[in-house]
Amino acid sequence: MGKILTVLVSAMLVVACSADIEDYQGQKPDFNLFEYFEGQTKAWGMVQDFTGEQTRRFVVDIEGVVEGDTLTLDESFVYADGETQTRVWTIKRHPDGTYTGTAGDIVGTAKGVVAGNALNWRYDLVVPVGDSEYQLHFDDWMFRQDQDRLFNVTSMRKWGIEVGKVTLFFERVEP
Repeated sequence: MGKILTVLVSAMLVVACSADIEDYQGQKPDFNLFEYFEGQTKAWGMVQDFTGEQTRRFVVDIEGVVEGDTLTLDESFVYADGETQTRVWTIKRHPDGTYTGTAGDIVGTAKGVVAGNALNWRYDLVVPVGDSEYQLHFDDWMFRQDQDRLFNVTSMRKWGIEVGKVTLFFERVEP
């Protein structure tokens, strides 16, 4: 019982202390999602489980195409164990500055909002693990570092409890 109470109290503290997108208002450089991802981008990332142990590493090649208020991101993942995966995002920009997006393994619609140099992107993703699939909630925080680089830290949650993290480093590739 003591361990369950500790986990629940820890989860409540994490939720209570989570950042708000408005905390980044005024931070530079401004995060323009469409401008950053138009063209070629490369990313390097890792997945960590709830203990902090690194469980996977991967590289992503991304092709971004902007047409009006729609950004299409074609992502090609290669994992350290040789597994490959693709995801194609269709992201819409709305007049109020928010974003919505869909992809084949996303449940429903992703929602995003920008302030200053940060983008907070939230969605549910179906994650294959062995012979099973799990629906996890992803809380992505992307931070623009400079013209060509950004950082991404993601909390993966199931039933409100963090089960893992994803960390990515993105860099724009010259054509």
